[in-house]
Amino acid sequence: MIAFLGTGLLGANFVRAFRRRDEAVQVWNRTPDKARALADEVGAKAFDNPVDAVRGAQRVHIAVSDDAAVDGLLEQARPGLTGDAVIVDHTTTAPAPTAARVRRWSDAGIRFQHAPVFMGPNEALKGTGTMLASGDRGVFDSVAPALEQMTGTLAYLGTDPARAAAVKLMGNLFLMAVTAGIADMFALGKALGVPPDESTRIFEWFNLATMAPGRAARMRKAEFSRPSWTLAMARKDARLMIESAAANQAQLAVIPAIAAEMDRWIAAGHAAEDWMVIGKL
Repeated sequence: MIAFLGTGLLGANFVRAFRRRDEAVQVWNRTPDKARALADEVGAKAFDNPVDAVRGAQRVHIAVSDDAAVDGLLEQARPGLTGDAVIVDHTTTAPAPTAARVRRWSDAGIRFQHAPVFMGPNEALKGTGTMLASGDRGVFDSVAPALEQMTGTLAYLGTDPARAAAVKLMGNLFLMAVTAGIADMFALGKALGVPPDESTRIFEWFNLATMAPGRAARMRKAEFSRPSWTLAMARKDARLMIESAAANQAQLAVIPAIAAEMDRWIAAGHAAEDWMVIGKL
């Protein structure tokens, strides 16, 4: 039997997917009506407190907001946990507290697997997307068959219990940066009289999905001495973007910060190198 603590958008669809596979699920949510509604819909068993929700569960899944929520919830649930249970936490948490949490529960005799996801609610329902995991290999192996049913790709990242948390944050950072970049593109397009539907045709002409790995590889190798686009010229283009937006009462969010970083590297003598030098480690 499975317990699921936290039936928000992601957790609720994980529960729906479990029930589609005819798995028994006990659910709890901070807002009890959400858990009860899910119980009425798919036949999960709802509880008003986490102690009762985890009682008898072999696997306890968690999907809540942050580190503090995970710790507070688990302390509430502790009296209902049995020694053969394994906690599977899908929450996006900070690496250092995650590692400490894994050690703390392991010392208490409870197996703990951090398994954050690159998934939205739709992927959780369909069992697609990507789930990350790291930590003790024996714990991972014991839950991997169940986790594989929840996702399209299950990626084990090694024994460091903080690694999955770190990679999850890195992925979310990239998603935020790309989304903010698209917002800047739309803002500049609007300022210059280019509508969004026309702006997005840019993606027909060059594929960012194939471009990103190549750029990352060059940055890893620090190949900046043979530029395809010098930092000085990229900074000029950033200036044109900022000035064009400002002239038309548009504000950019990402490009001014990138321009400031370019200025720092130019001042350090890197103007003639490839502009990707701003990512030098």
